[in-house]
Amino acid sequence: MTTQLEEARSGKITPAMEAAARTESVDPATLRDAVAAGHAVIPANIALHNSQPKIVGRAFLTKVNANIGFSPDLSSGETELAKAEAAVAAGADFLMDLSVGRDVARMRQAILDACGLPVGTVPVYEAFARVGSDIDTLDEATLLSVIRDQAKEGVDFMTLHAGILREHVPLAVNRLLGIASRGGSILAEWMEKHGCENPFYSRWDEVLDICHEHDVTVSLGDGLRPGCLADASDEAQFAELEVLGALVKRCRERGVQVMVEGPGHVPFDQIEDNMLRERRICDDAPFYVLGPVVTDIAPGYDHITSCIGATAAAYYGASLLCYVTPAEHLALPTVEDVRTGVIAYRIAAHAADVAKGHPGARDIDDEMAKARIGFDWERQFELALDGETARARFEQSRCESKDDSPDHCSMCGKDFCAVRASQRLKGTA
Repeated sequence: MTTQLEEARSGKITPAMEAAARTESVDPATLRDAVAAGHAVIPANIALHNSQPKIVGRAFLTKVNANIGFSPDLSSGETELAKAEAAVAAGADFLMDLSVGRDVARMRQAILDACGLPVGTVPVYEAFARVGSDIDTLDEATLLSVIRDQAKEGVDFMTLHAGILREHVPLAVNRLLGIASRGGSILAEWMEKHGCENPFYSRWDEVLDICHEHDVTVSLGDGLRPGCLADASDEAQFAELEVLGALVKRCRERGVQVMVEGPGHVPFDQIEDNMLRERRICDDAPFYVLGPVVTDIAPGYDHITSCIGATAAAYYGASLLCYVTPAEHLALPTVEDVRTGVIAYRIAAHAADVAKGHPGARDIDDEMAKARIGFDWERQFELALDGETARARFEQSRCESKDDSPDHCSMCGKDFCAVRASQRLKGTA
């Protein structure tokens, strides 16, 4: 078995590379070279479920991931599948199943069968569930077994919190908010309870053997990501990042594709340094970030606070944005929360791609401007990231104003419409 990374290093262009290149409108050889260097990954398990291969890397379009998954207290498999469908319909590029509790394997298989996107997981969640959420009975064999089972089933990428070490735990405990990562907190408790090193780290070679066999992309989890602004860019976060940099090298040496996960909650002025630091320490491995959230005081609106950070993160080098929904910090997201989160993050990703000057990224914006100057409402709805909402808002306003004229909207009205004035100045009115 050879992985996408090994094929790229040998100079081959695989079907997955060709498919990903078509969606990017780039030369497949350019894409291959980025994968060979480790600066891009194509999460595509050899099981080849019905997903469309997509590339993650700084030189390519910024991608969006949507998290779904049931909790022990709320939701069901049917509801989570509805969320998966909503994420796909809204334009997500990747999907992660973060289900916790019982029967997570069934949930994962349903998503793999139905969603049509590359799928990721966090194996420590299922391992913890298998032992009844009991730290005392969680062991290394269970963790490895879960990774092996998920790889065989076709999971394309896995978040593995291998960078949080026993020596890091005291640094994190003294933070204002402690450890915000679920996976990080489970492993920190396990290390403290058993007096042993992180099993993902101590048995990393065995983990890589499994990932290599199935071409599972490793997503190095940030178990010590900051959960509030006060904890951002601290000693614990950057100590873990140094370990992640070393693990990136080991992944590449084994021929395993790897990307790195990042913060978290970060003040806006620290985002650039965080992105550039990861690029330096992790040799430009693709950076997969959650937000970052730039203020802690907006529960209910954290899809907005995080998109502010996400645009900056992508501009400075992040390749994959993990969405945040309006339910963040408050509740399990609803189907509508998922849709809203994906749309918000597609806006953030596109804004960054335009700012970076990605070839062709601004073309659709220019088409929208042409449709606006021509009052071509149908074209505007067609081009909009969420045309359904745009149409509904426009038609509601027309109905309320009882004015169905096509050459203005209700914001300025006919007499104060700047677009109508511009048409007259152009001589096109």
